[in-house]
Amino acid sequence: MAEEKQLEQNQREKPMSFITLVIVTGLIGGILWSGLGYLAYVFNLTSIRPNVILEPWTIGDWKEGWLGTVISIVMIGGISIVPAFIYYIFLRRFPSIWLGAGYGIGLFIVVFFILNPIFPGINPFNELERNTIFTSVCFYILYGVFVGYSISYEESEIKYKERMEKETQEDYK
Repeated sequence: MAEEKQLEQNQREKPMSFITLVIVTGLIGGILWSGLGYLAYVFNLTSIRPNVILEPWTIGDWKEGWLGTVISIVMIGGISIVPAFIYYIFLRRFPSIWLGAGYGIGLFIVVFFILNPIFPGINPFNELERNTIFTSVCFYILYGVFVGYSISYEESEIKYKERMEKETQEDYK
């Protein structure tokens, strides 16, 4: 009995799979940066609330209250898994902060220029205030760096471990 407990204590936790890491990174990134975006709205740094995500699909005043804000932040977290997977598929092999920042700028362009008509709560780009534009660009850049660097770092760690295992196996031959 004591040996079984010792064996359980000596076991290591299985590491998270890379796909799970991508999902968690996208979810946490979306929740973190949309939550900070809400704080920026509260402090009048931007005129865009996270609640704009609910406007095209829901009816009622509840979406303007605290419940709508919480649901919006969680929804943005869920939706942001998609850009994390896009980064994983196409850009994970390039460990660069600048690439992540560029990815964030690209996401900003997609949301504010291409998807803008879907969200009635976001004015057209040329009608937005300067503070809103700068704050939004900064949040998108930070999101891109967060997601991009997290995924690229994990990719480089996996390659490093594989290389070390290969070298170790060659040393024993």
